[in-house]
Amino acid sequence: MAAPKCPKCDCTDTVRNGIINERQRFRCKQCNYNFTVDKVGKGISTYYVIKALQLYIEGVSFREIERLLGVSHVSVMNWVKKYQIKVPEKNIYHPTYKILNHKELSEFFANRENVTSAGMIVTELGDKFMLIKWERFRD
Repeated sequence: MAAPKCPKCDCTDTVRNGIINERQRFRCKQCNYNFTVDKVGKGISTYYVIKALQLYIEGVSFREIERLLGVSHVSVMNWVKKYQIKVPEKNIYHPTYKILNHKELSEFFANRENVTSAGMIVTELGDKFMLIKWERFRD
């Protein structure tokens, strides 16, 4: 691991100087400033955060979002808490979804019966598309 730059003077002449809160502490040899470096973790692209929250708002469960996007359902729950997302009340409608490639999506929209009497949204999922359709509950 290369020695990090001092945040105070940008000097690269730094040495390890203990551990604070389970994080390595460094000291700059030039200005004697002590500092820690942020942990480098596995970052998740904002694309997946936004898609996960969109799917949650559309009524897709945490586990289904995990299967669709490959992102932990716990991460999705944490994002919902962090951004204080509330699912709108939907009493008489429920969403159904399909994962389609470009050709299948074109064929779906070519059939007139598929586009009448229901609300729909299409969202991109990498090289595929998710079509979410709201249908009335049938008694």
